[in-house]
Amino acid sequence: MIAHAGDGNTHPLIVFDPTDADEAGRAQLAFDQIMGLAVEMGGTITGEHGVGRLKKGWLPAQVGADVMELTATIKQALDPHGLLNPGVML
Repeated sequence: MIAHAGDGNTHPLIVFDPTDADEAGRAQLAFDQIMGLAVEMGGTITGEHGVGRLKKGWLPAQVGADVMELTATIKQALDPHGLLNPGVML
């Protein structure tokens, strides 16, 4: 487990064989449980550099639908063609 000291932001490293569907599924389940526990304990799934492709699925559970909608509105206003960091956040 790698983390930022003091803010509760973890970077779980789950090593698995991506060609083994069962193993990949178990790795995804473990990551889901880690993200859920972080939010449940009042921690965060992300840090100062934002949410990448891996953690974006857990962000709504942490910040809520209203924040997700506001973020999408801001992103659309600033990047209407989706050119900046495509696919990373929304």
